[in-house]
Amino acid sequence: MSEIIVKQVMYSHADKELLFQNISFRVPDGSKVALIGNNGSGKSTLLRMLAGDLQPVSGEIIVSEKPYYIPQHMGQFDSWTVAEALQVERKIEALHAILGGSVDVESFTILGDDWDIEERSRSALEYWGLLNVKLGQKMSSLSGGEKTKVFLAGIQVHSPGVILLDEPTNHLDRGSREKLYDLICRGSATLLVVSHDRVLLNLLSTMLELERKGIVLYGGNYDFYKEQKEIHLNALREQVEEKQKELRLAKKIAKDAAERQQKREVRGEKQSLKKGIPRIMMNTLKNKAEKCTSHLRDVHEGKIDAISMTLSESRAALPGVEQMKVDFNPSRLHEGKTLVTARGVNFSYDVELLWEHALCFEIKSGERVGLDGKNGSGKTTLLKLLLGQLEPTEGVLSRGDFKYVYVDQECSLLRDNLTVYEQAEGFNEQNIPEHELKIRLNRFLFPREVWDKPCCKLSGGERMRLVLCCLMIGNNTPDVFVLDEPTNNLDILNIEIITSTIKDYRGTVIAVSHDRSFMDEIGVSRYIEV
Repeated sequence: MSEIIVKQVMYSHADKELLFQNISFRVPDGSKVALIGNNGSGKSTLLRMLAGDLQPVSGEIIVSEKPYYIPQHMGQFDSWTVAEALQVERKIEALHAILGGSVDVESFTILGDDWDIEERSRSALEYWGLLNVKLGQKMSSLSGGEKTKVFLAGIQVHSPGVILLDEPTNHLDRGSREKLYDLICRGSATLLVVSHDRVLLNLLSTMLELERKGIVLYGGNYDFYKEQKEIHLNALREQVEEKQKELRLAKKIAKDAAERQQKREVRGEKQSLKKGIPRIMMNTLKNKAEKCTSHLRDVHEGKIDAISMTLSESRAALPGVEQMKVDFNPSRLHEGKTLVTARGVNFSYDVELLWEHALCFEIKSGERVGLDGKNGSGKTTLLKLLLGQLEPTEGVLSRGDFKYVYVDQECSLLRDNLTVYEQAEGFNEQNIPEHELKIRLNRFLFPREVWDKPCCKLSGGERMRLVLCCLMIGNNTPDVFVLDEPTNNLDILNIEIITSTIKDYRGTVIAVSHDRSFMDEIGVSRYIEV
């Protein structure tokens, strides 16, 4: 039995800030489960706890066997060899020692029955397209996609019973993603996956949504989860609308009641004067009337405060994509204008040309074009050529006059040494008043407590939102949005935000992304193959 059991787990950061609590769930033997939630909710931390790298503050974690864990970030493995990353280096050393004539008992103990370990390792690397990668090669010499493939190859080498995957499709090209999907479908291991890849999520049978207060289970794939969330969101929207009506009515009733009471007091005072009631008695009546008015006001204000609080809670429960609106102006270029023409274009960083066949294409204003190819095929290089940052080694590339914004997975538009507020202020070319600038930051889900946070400390989703916020502040509507893997390192909420932004933008889009769902949703209609 290969299962995962989590009981009442709580975790807080070193600074004592609570990350999550009351986390309890079970992943039965052979189940394929997704762990989803917003950036910063603690998904990667929870996986590290299941892998044994971190310990909970309280609660219990039971994993029936040591899991095979593939982390999201792999820079810490740069000093390792490929064999070390595959966890086969000691066995291969023992095998070579035995083949070299050693009769040391320890070598035989380490190797066990794995006489084909080197062959299995090479075969697994070859399956993932790493035919030229050597077992003794340093991981630092590999690209992000190649590092991920090395760890994925380890699944075939070891056939583990429990597998933990943290954003495994980041940096993978389309062909490698298809291999991973096939591996997940065919595999019998107990699987827990953190991913924003909606194709992958639809291959899994259960969604676990992680929140600060606990975890919510949805029995079904991602599409089912989305349907259930939409039903919940519709109920929340109706509740917000109902509470808004209730609040307007309560304010009107309070106003009408106050006006009626004021009129009664005025009439009563006039009648008292006509009847010649002594002033001391009139003061007593006046005090009673004021107390009555005060009590009436307190009753109505109490009702209004209660409704306002419920309304605020309902609004806060709506996701960020509901709370913010990104609305770029249309591009100033007329549709159909030729922006880029490439005739026999090729490029070389040394002697060898990058592309086997020279590139010939046109990009016109209003088009939505994707650049497609395997890892290392030169998609980012082609983007730099299109933007005039590089010149072709061969052929002719003509560029029209157009304004563009380049959005990549690192959000390099931001300056890491600035705070959130300083970054926004740097784009304030229209001299928007300070209070308006802060309102816009709030609208993009940057409340007061993060205004002094350095940009280098922001998550991937926060960085992407800040880029969009800055572009809105600067009223910097581009003729062309150039997107280079913009959804990498984003959670689903922030993918929805950038998807909605680009989908609504009326202008040209040139995009590189292995996330085919994202490309379809933003309306990419044709691809340039490299």
